[in-house]
Amino acid sequence: MVFAPGEKTGNEPEEVRLQNASKQIVQNAILQAVRQVSQESRQREERDGDNRGSFQLGVGQLTKKHEKK
Repeated sequence: MVFAPGEKTGNEPEEVRLQNASKQIVQNAILQAVRQVSQESRQREERDGDNRGSFQLGVGQLTKKHEKK
């Protein structure tokens, strides 16, 4: 249903409808931002976890090479 500017949708004043719409927009934006940061954080942890594993393995191999000498 489409209403012209200033047209009422029952007893609810236009200002209240605009406030509610604004709150909903802000909530959606915050939720989207939290999801994005959470996803990026997970991806970073997976990537860093892989790098840390390789780095630790490399250090272990280096130590073993020195022990052989």
